[in-house]
Amino acid sequence: MNDMHFQRGNQALVPPEQGGVGTAGQLDANGSFALFPLLGHYLAVIQRRRWLIFGSVVTALVTAAVVILLMTRMYTAQATLEIQRESNTIVRVQGVEPETGLADMEFYQTQYGLLRSHALAASVATDLGLFDDPHFFAMYGVDDAEQWFENGRVKPGASTRDQRIRKAADVLLKNLGVDPVRLSRLVYINFSSPDPAFSARIANSWGDHFIRMALQRRLDATAYARRFLEQRLDQLRTRLDESERVLVAYSEREGLVNLPANPAAGVGERPMIVDDLTALNRELMQATADRVTAQSRLAVPGDRAAEGLANQAIAGLRQRRAEAAAEYARLSVQFEPNYPPLQALHEQIEQLDRSIAQEVRRVQSSLQQTYAASAQREADLSRRVQTMTRNLLDQRRRSIQYNIYQREADTNRQLYDALLQRYKEIGVAGGVGVNNISIVDDAQTPDRPSSPRVLIYLALALAMGGLTGFALALVLEQIDDTVSDPSRVNGLLNLPLLGTVPKTSGETYDLLDDRKSDLSEAYLAVQTSLSFSTDHGVPRSLSITSTRPGEGKSTTAFAIALSLARTGRRVLLIDGDMRSPSVHHVARIGNDRGFSNFLAGEDNVSSLIHDGYEGVAIMPAGPPPPSAAELLSGERVPLLLQQLASRFDHIVIDSPPVVGLADAPLLASQTEGTVFVIESDATKIGQVRIAISRLMGAKAHLLGVVMTKFQTRRATYGYEYGYGYGRNPETAA
Repeated sequence: MNDMHFQRGNQALVPPEQGGVGTAGQLDANGSFALFPLLGHYLAVIQRRRWLIFGSVVTALVTAAVVILLMTRMYTAQATLEIQRESNTIVRVQGVEPETGLADMEFYQTQYGLLRSHALAASVATDLGLFDDPHFFAMYGVDDAEQWFENGRVKPGASTRDQRIRKAADVLLKNLGVDPVRLSRLVYINFSSPDPAFSARIANSWGDHFIRMALQRRLDATAYARRFLEQRLDQLRTRLDESERVLVAYSEREGLVNLPANPAAGVGERPMIVDDLTALNRELMQATADRVTAQSRLAVPGDRAAEGLANQAIAGLRQRRAEAAAEYARLSVQFEPNYPPLQALHEQIEQLDRSIAQEVRRVQSSLQQTYAASAQREADLSRRVQTMTRNLLDQRRRSIQYNIYQREADTNRQLYDALLQRYKEIGVAGGVGVNNISIVDDAQTPDRPSSPRVLIYLALALAMGGLTGFALALVLEQIDDTVSDPSRVNGLLNLPLLGTVPKTSGETYDLLDDRKSDLSEAYLAVQTSLSFSTDHGVPRSLSITSTRPGEGKSTTAFAIALSLARTGRRVLLIDGDMRSPSVHHVARIGNDRGFSNFLAGEDNVSSLIHDGYEGVAIMPAGPPPPSAAELLSGERVPLLLQQLASRFDHIVIDSPPVVGLADAPLLASQTEGTVFVIESDATKIGQVRIAISRLMGAKAHLLGVVMTKFQTRRATYGYEYGYGYGRNPETAA
């Protein structure tokens, strides 16, 4: 049984620096540490403050139930509209309204805003006569209605019609809902009132008036546009007439003759001289080409020129000469040169040569004449082109102002034609009268109330109550300056947690007698933790102290001594609290002689020690001295511990509280180790830190903290499992 206790104690009370419960983590169901200390802390807060959170939730639910019972039942009617980006196309004519694109969200947002407009609400209120209906204002609890109506009728006197219409519109808008259907052209119009039939009536009327207002806006926009265009057309017509008269007068005065424009051929209006110059320039180019050709022919000799080669007369003469030359050559072989036929042939050849030369000269003369005529024509055309060019430049200089007048006239004509065309289009589009808004479903009379929504209200109340309770729990945790969570001891005090002692309802010392009780197991776990505090196990001398009286330090000192004695060790328990001794009451011995006697000078130590309970020797506090601090500050305490070290394995001293006294720091400085006792949910953290700092100032060796009077019902699951607390005493067998 003891081995089992040691094992469980080792598992639960490993020091914080070794990853024990003194850290911020908690043990999970498998014995491993959780990775979310903050979540574990919140769960611990919920566990400790569960009744506060439960009360907050119950209060919120009761409040919500009362509010639901007192609320007026509202009925919501719903009508469905379809809003298209463009109206159905009957004619391919653009109207006044701007066209919208496929992703024109501004158009739909504008339509939703128009559905919530005050003008539309006022139109509905006026058309249905709601501003004259006292029942309507009474149904919504309008306070101003008493000033407007008397005996179901409007009070005579000053006119309040505008105020009533405005107030009725405000009431309608307050109870109206416009809910677009996502990724569609549909829009839900919801209206809520205590009267189901009235809700349906308003929802249907709202859709009808919205369509009517949309059509009216189109007609108004068209009428305004037509009036505006008529005025602009009159102005432009006058300006166009004036600009054309100025243009014609200037052209006549300056003698500017322009050919008319040909839009089909892509040719605009131009001066006549331009066409003349163009034609003359083409003639000049042709004359230049002819002159170059004639010059090239003239450079070739006449007999080799193309004209000479193509001349039939020259070709015939050359043929005859060739034949005569051939005959002469044949006869010269047989006869002498003076042979008469040869001489006749020779003269014939010479005559043919003269004829050929004469014909060639005639061809050469013809080429010379052709060249001269071409050059003369080229020169004449060149002079005419230069003259016409100068005339064109002069006309262009005179046409600058003409072009200015021409552009002004053309601009006025274009503006006039465009506005005239737009005027006709608007007239056609405005006469079509097709709307892009239609009613898909009329509102039906609702058969069940839409509010209050009981389940939603209760769920919200549950959530708000839980959040409020949790927030209050966190606030109380912050305000609560006591040490209540064992897992926070290391973080708050920078000391390891040696053990946690549960709060018991029975007699403490009777429970310590039962080795199977939770109290005995808790102190056994403390002893186990102390065995790991030094390299030689449990310190030979221990002082047990606390911040203030009543925290359980005396019980802890007795329990540690008893636990050590049950392991077969020689243990002495010294009551060091000479101001308020208590150990002698537990041991049921006298307190006439004890610790104060030795400090006062008595050397017989054996006479001061009494046989205690289950092997625990006890030295009572003895008579109260005049000044306990003076006795403890002397050399007698180290001397006593030195004498007792040979007789006992462990010496446990029940020291006085730290706050307000110097006794505890003096005793702690003389012992090998000090155990600090803290009462759960009672000791202030600030006081504990002051007490620990005083002990540290006295160079005491603080081994760790023991938390006493811990309520196991406030422990988290992981912590309770690790220690084994929370069992019923009847089942702790």
